[in-house]
Amino acid sequence: MSQRPPKVSDYFSLVKISHTIFSLPFAFIGFFIAINENRQKPDFRLLILILLCIFFARNAAMGFNRFVDREFDKKNPRTTLREIPKNIIRPFSALMFVILNALFFMGGAFLINLLCFFLSPIALFVVLGYSFTKRFTFLSHLILGIGLALAPVGAYLAITASFSLLPVLFSLVVIFWVAGFDIIYSLQDFDFDKNEQLKSIPESFGKHAALIVSSIFHAIAIGFVFYAGIYGKFTLLYWIGASVFTLILLYEHLIVKPHDLSKVNMAFATMNGMASVIFAAFVIADLYFKC
Repeated sequence: MSQRPPKVSDYFSLVKISHTIFSLPFAFIGFFIAINENRQKPDFRLLILILLCIFFARNAAMGFNRFVDREFDKKNPRTTLREIPKNIIRPFSALMFVILNALFFMGGAFLINLLCFFLSPIALFVVLGYSFTKRFTFLSHLILGIGLALAPVGAYLAITASFSLLPVLFSLVVIFWVAGFDIIYSLQDFDFDKNEQLKSIPESFGKHAALIVSSIFHAIAIGFVFYAGIYGKFTLLYWIGASVFTLILLYEHLIVKPHDLSKVNMAFATMNGMASVIFAAFVIADLYFKC
């Protein structure tokens, strides 16, 4: 029986399109900080281009990850139902999907401004290169964080074509926040990573130590949240958002234990998605409604 052609929904499932919720709100933060600093009205053409660039870059990154990890995904009981192992999407088709999205990303960057275009290959190098890092370093969690942290700085550059400390501070928040929750997520693959000699902080230091490192990373992220609030002279609404963000991360660590991983997916997707959206909403509200 011949294989049915993959549908658009299959590709969206391949790249876990719902997980865009992690980086997208921080891109909005970078965008509105730039708009607010320049005292201009939102340029919705630029906003659409920014969102498309994030969409294409993330598709390329996740598609490439599924492509290069396809043999591991076949062996791992947690990932055997993914689209490539199940032969819903062929490896060649996945690779073409990656190339197409990478080209669309660079095209979108060109339409934004020349600085974004010249920096786009570096961004692709980071987000695509992450897929190889588990083969040689347990710091892969931080590399993933750096990839997602390009969102607030990239959105700011799209408006200003220049760098500034405040969006960089929010990028530092993203790096350590993402690295912290990725450590929690990787606890599920502890045994598999050891058997396949893949590197992660849980595999290298054990589950208990990994949760401690995750807590440290999240404490650093919260520290940058508070420093950004002070540096940016934010007011009440920001601090409400910062408090909610902090409480969600604390709760995340309360529900995941080294001997009980039953709530890992809740901590990874639900809690972090809520943290990102709520925090961004309060940051942007504070920019326009100072209390």
